[in-house]
Amino acid sequence: MAYLQLNFESQCLQGNTAISVILPDKTRGLTPREFYSQEKKYKVLWLLHGTFGDHSDWIRKSNIELYACERDLIVVMPSALNSNYANWPEFSIGYNMYDFLTEELMPLIYGWFPASDKREDNFIAGLSMGGRGTCVYAFSHPEKFAAAAVLSACPRNIELLPEMEPGMWERTQGSIKNAGGLEAYLASYENTWRIAGEKAKTGELPRLYFATGKNDMFYGAFLEFQKYAEKIGLDAEFEAIDGYAHEWRFWDLTIQHALAFFGLDDAGAGNPF
Repeated sequence: MAYLQLNFESQCLQGNTAISVILPDKTRGLTPREFYSQEKKYKVLWLLHGTFGDHSDWIRKSNIELYACERDLIVVMPSALNSNYANWPEFSIGYNMYDFLTEELMPLIYGWFPASDKREDNFIAGLSMGGRGTCVYAFSHPEKFAAAAVLSACPRNIELLPEMEPGMWERTQGSIKNAGGLEAYLASYENTWRIAGEKAKTGELPRLYFATGKNDMFYGAFLEFQKYAEKIGLDAEFEAIDGYAHEWRFWDLTIQHALAFFGLDDAGAGNPF
């Protein structure tokens, strides 16, 4: 595969940002002219990092390039700081990460690369904070993605957080303040628990896959959301795996499960080595 690191000035983020992109290599059976002049459009995976990470995490800590090569898949990995993939208009001179993916990065990728903009060819996945971001985008922009994979994360009932997860409740205070208070937060795109309930039976959501390790610190929240999903009739696949915690070995394993769930097989599409 071809691996690209692109630095550019972002309007939404009010400054320079960096992304990583994996692109399919030239097929060895074709000449450069034949390959690069074709009008083929490739499927795209939008892949989100977790807290403390950046665009390089998946490249450095997983085998995503290998998995993309086997599927002739474009993979786009943005940097999001610790933004929870939300807009932070009062941070510095503005850092609108929620808008960045759909309103700026997607047009960039579709315009500059051989990437399909069809819903059926676009997928989104992420780990931890990136899993939360995956929920945000999949639930608020379901028309853009055929399927979504949420790894080591899930929607939470914010109103129960103080009792069930006091540490997470404390961490959420900055987001609540950023949204303009608890009432505004509950009404916003960040309250994916509410949106899941509203859209569960509408048929508009992408296909959903949730995975966590049974030793993960957030396993209890995963089980709580699974019960809620059953109650509201949310069509989703849930997988809990023994022996794994909040760790890269788990995310490297389950991104493979996610690709299979998406229907992206590894039938030797890319160059073998």
